[in-house]
Amino acid sequence: MNRNWMYVFGSAIFEVMWVIGLKHAETAWEWIGTGIAILVSFYGLMSASKELPVGTVYAVFVGLGTAGTVGVDLLIFHEPWTPLKLILLLVLLVGVIGLKMSSKESEENTTGETQEKGAGT
Repeated sequence: MNRNWMYVFGSAIFEVMWVIGLKHAETAWEWIGTGIAILVSFYGLMSASKELPVGTVYAVFVGLGTAGTVGVDLLIFHEPWTPLKLILLLVLLVGVIGLKMSSKESEENTTGETQEKGAGT
């Protein structure tokens, strides 16, 4: 996995933090932490988008952030869960993994085409 995908996954972790912060922050320090998490999250997202397809990056970011937020709600905040909720989370994660995998194939194809064009010039 390359550095840009690490930015996406790290950004998704910070997204989970700031979404939870928006709901649960009460003190000034908690709000400051939430603001910092927002900045870090979007900085990583923008950094990754410079090299990776923007649509795929955003879909993976949002999908992982959504799954992470629901997971934290279930595990830490004891939100009620249903089998349907867990199945839908799995479907979401399969879609995110599929997007990432298809992006890898498209990156390899693009890199190969670029090298071929550069070699012929």
